[in-house]
Amino acid sequence: MISPGIKRFIRPALFLPHQLEKIRSTEFGNVAEVVRGFKGNYESYQSPTWGVRLKDVDLIDGTIYTGRGASVLRPDRRRLPIYVRPKRVMKQGSLFESWMGNRWFGMWLLDDCLTYSLAQEHGQPVRTMAAQSPHQRQYAERLGFHMQPVEDTHFEELTIFLDQGQNDSKRVRADRIRQKLAGAADKQRHPGVFLLRGRTGELRLLLNEWEIAERLAVEYGLTVLDPATVPLSQMLHACAGARVIVGVEGSHLTHGSMVMPNDAALLVIQPPDRVLPLLKISCDRQGQKFAFVVGNGPKHGFHVDWQDVAKTMDLVCA
Repeated sequence: MISPGIKRFIRPALFLPHQLEKIRSTEFGNVAEVVRGFKGNYESYQSPTWGVRLKDVDLIDGTIYTGRGASVLRPDRRRLPIYVRPKRVMKQGSLFESWMGNRWFGMWLLDDCLTYSLAQEHGQPVRTMAAQSPHQRQYAERLGFHMQPVEDTHFEELTIFLDQGQNDSKRVRADRIRQKLAGAADKQRHPGVFLLRGRTGELRLLLNEWEIAERLAVEYGLTVLDPATVPLSQMLHACAGARVIVGVEGSHLTHGSMVMPNDAALLVIQPPDRVLPLLKISCDRQGQKFAFVVGNGPKHGFHVDWQDVAKTMDLVCA
């Protein structure tokens, strides 16, 4: 056991009346579970962080095989459920990747990057995939990651980590990463940042995104940034001092939530047919405020009412 489990009080999200009734479909939990997390006001048990030392392990095409089972880290490319033990052998490795992190950039930044320090403490950090996107490569460089990409390999000993619980160890590791990324920028406080999503990532297209962003800039003093075009250093500098980060739900918001101060807030605009609770989970862990607005229409083209956004901003800034 690396860190024990704890009970954490789940604070209510900030939202207007009738927002919950607009939710039609959710991800990573059914509607009742997601609504309960948004309402908060209860204690939740956060599981311990464990390091598990496995012996005589084959890591083949993104799947860990032991004598007693298998664990998939990413979709494999093989057609047959059999394999030949790889010729390459490593005495020891510490694996810090996950299925979720390999699938979504936001989960890589919020979870896998936090697990890296555990892997570093317990041996040679290894990954079956090198950092893929330009942002991932830039973060890895900024955080000083020294990971060894591995293909088909037999490990005499492989350490993996069960690190799903939002316990105190994870909170401290997130704070350390924030300090590395933010530097002194968090001392230069300002009203906030709107992070544009547009058509990037899985499609959640807010049709009046620019209208909302421009009104927030004029009426609340927010800086509007496009993560697809703005240099990462500029984006981190702005988000590190923000009192509030606003944007459509998605991985791009983790650029802001990862470095915004612990007394800041995240305001997420959600399409009604794909509401996610994941960003609230990390905000709850760090003691940050979480607010949301649910729009109208399908995720491939929805609207949000300006008055709903403005009134929710007022709740956040109160």
